[in-house]
Amino acid sequence: MNKTNVAIIGGGPAGLLLSHILHLHGVDNVVLERQSRDYVLKRIRAGVLEFGTVQMLRDVGLGERMDREGLVHSGSMLAWQDEGSLLIDTVKYAGRPMMAYGQTAITEDLYAARDRAGGKIVDQAADVALHDLTSPQPWVTWTKDGRQHRVDCEFVAGCDGFHGVARQSIPADVLRTYERVYPFGWLGIMSRTPPLDNLVYAHHDRGFALASQRNPMLSRYYIQCESDAQPGEWPDDRFWDEFKARMPSEFARAVVTGPSIEKSVAPLRSFVAEPMSYGRLFLAGDAAHIVPPTGAKGLNLAASDVHYLSRALEAHYRHGRDDLLEAYSRTALQRVWGAERLSWWLTQLLHVFPQDTGFDRRLRLNEFQYLRRSERALATLAEQYAGLPF
Repeated sequence: MNKTNVAIIGGGPAGLLLSHILHLHGVDNVVLERQSRDYVLKRIRAGVLEFGTVQMLRDVGLGERMDREGLVHSGSMLAWQDEGSLLIDTVKYAGRPMMAYGQTAITEDLYAARDRAGGKIVDQAADVALHDLTSPQPWVTWTKDGRQHRVDCEFVAGCDGFHGVARQSIPADVLRTYERVYPFGWLGIMSRTPPLDNLVYAHHDRGFALASQRNPMLSRYYIQCESDAQPGEWPDDRFWDEFKARMPSEFARAVVTGPSIEKSVAPLRSFVAEPMSYGRLFLAGDAAHIVPPTGAKGLNLAASDVHYLSRALEAHYRHGRDDLLEAYSRTALQRVWGAERLSWWLTQLLHVFPQDTGFDRRLRLNEFQYLRRSERALATLAEQYAGLPF
């Protein structure tokens, strides 16, 4: 393995999906992942898929298990303390349903597909370094089992997440970054219990809460917490009591509690790196952008990046066209900034901030009341939440 068309850095959903699609188009590639496969499969991440992501997975032969186990729904509930709730109806207002299907399951499906096809995946690849990115023949080195390895390629896809080497390989005088760090995190637990019929976003004076879904017997729940909170500070009983206190009674009564099988704290930030390409390097997924999970956009943005990048690479190899590669960063960033705006707006609307004044709280309440009485406002939110077509 000393030469390939595309070297993909990162074996998460973005990297594996890109590898799978390139294989379908006859484009040789290798995936380098710094962690073990077992570690990657234990990551607990997003689980709400836009219709475009669902259709994309079906189109590339990855829909069978998703359609069997995923939960289709027509949007999400938005609940407000003492003010009732409303449905962000993506079917009514955008003509597109949503689906709950966990990122871990998607990663399992992708690994299985790459294994069946004999895909080249190198796990536990340490000290990955990218070389000659502005030349027609970049190359990548890494260390495994005490030995250094090298692969020559024509393109490099950086799908290695926020802390990966790909974005750091773009010179500082080229890269521009934009960031907002939020003064709280999300404490999340997973339980083998039936989820609520709908996803429910809840605003309460005690803080934000979210009831999410994975499959008919797997639920994901979150509460807003201090950014430095530790999972050990939150035994299950304490979490369930706090979660129910933040939910309207109609939803709290319907929650089926049970022992947590996973518990973690995630910080919240908005982050965008521009451009998403440099020479023969192209960034995709968390390597280029992070969104707060409030908008359920992180995994969907990774999928849209892969859509644009795989389409551009196919045009290069099949038709000798490079216009889509040249436009990749500009095209992807239009969708990225739309998702960033929606995720920022929902985060501002639904959370309690340390510096909040009475004026801030009344503005948020008025925004929710406006959504309840304005069908046009709700339709605008539903269209963005459902995700615009690729």
